[in-house]
Amino acid sequence: MSIIRLGLCVSGVYAMFLLWAIAQERLSVPFQSVDGQSAHKFKSALFIGTCQSFLSSLSALTYIWIRGKSGTPLPALLGLNMVMKRDNGTSDAKAAINGRTGNSHNASLSSNSYRNRLLLGYLQCSAFITLAAPFGFAALSYITYPTMVLGKSCKLVPVMLMNVLLYRRRFAPHKYLVVTMVTAGISVFMFFGDEKPSKGSNGTQSQSSYGQLLGVAYLLVNLILDGAVNSTQDEIFSRYKVSGQQMMFWINAFCTALSVTLGTLPLPHIPVLHPTAGAQSEFASAVTFVKEHPSIVLPLVQFSLTGALGQLFIFETLQHFGSLTLVTITLTRKMFTMILSVAIYNHKLTPGQWLGAAIVFAGISVEAWVKRKDIHAKRVLQEKEKAKIKSL
Repeated sequence: MSIIRLGLCVSGVYAMFLLWAIAQERLSVPFQSVDGQSAHKFKSALFIGTCQSFLSSLSALTYIWIRGKSGTPLPALLGLNMVMKRDNGTSDAKAAINGRTGNSHNASLSSNSYRNRLLLGYLQCSAFITLAAPFGFAALSYITYPTMVLGKSCKLVPVMLMNVLLYRRRFAPHKYLVVTMVTAGISVFMFFGDEKPSKGSNGTQSQSSYGQLLGVAYLLVNLILDGAVNSTQDEIFSRYKVSGQQMMFWINAFCTALSVTLGTLPLPHIPVLHPTAGAQSEFASAVTFVKEHPSIVLPLVQFSLTGALGQLFIFETLQHFGSLTLVTITLTRKMFTMILSVAIYNHKLTPGQWLGAAIVFAGISVEAWVKRKDIHAKRVLQEKEKAKIKSL
């Protein structure tokens, strides 16, 4: 049964996110207007993010509802039944839930405080995601999609850098080797690249080194914010007993609320975050663009739907097979995404760029191999401990 489940998870992640990547790249290039006289780029990352987060929260809620036991209260289904993990990893059910022990007033306060902290953690993840998406979308105006995929494979670099600079933390020697290989690989990839991003509506493109540096800077901001999301999610999983689907629902629900608020307010022009000028609602501009460029509808629906379903497979894999299996699937999926992008959109990669990509994926493979070795050693140690206990 586990082999079948793993096969379904791998197939789901591959199918959904390869289709998602195709749609994402299509959304980054100009769309033909209804009159056929001009082509323009769609600039509203908030609108795209809202479509995906809404469908993601809806799909997570549907999954939770179908998999939940009949008669279970809605707060329990959504992970708000307040079960906290102790430091030793065991669960501690709050007295506030069943009301059998302690003062009911204090139990109610404790329950509300717990719930507020959990929801605040979800909101923090959502804020980081909402801010990160526009920077990733803006980076595609200055760098090609294969460069974007390669850069997104290297979250370890900014995460380690921030930990060393801010918290003076030390890492295992192999992690510094991985960072060195990844940095060298990206440098080689960028140095040997001669392809430019697709032209915008004005027929110009940022071909200068400054333009590429700006694109890399946007990508780096995106990676740092993604790293903040990952660390916050790890903290939530370590402190609270919630499932991946419950986290998926709340984070995407908050993302939808945040992006709808930002998208409907008549904010002034803010580079990257609010590209619409003249204190105009970004969603109003986005809807007008969709009406004038109906060819955007199909990739927009494909992007949102495959992203929502792909997240379900991601969290299902994480819950049943662990982060190492997920990292391995994600790594190989990104390699295929890059190859698929080259094949479908006819990107021209030089031999030097293929070498740079190989160095990057080799570095990430070293990280995955060491993790697998460490986990295997821990499992062997646990089996020995169990054997000793049984022999007593």
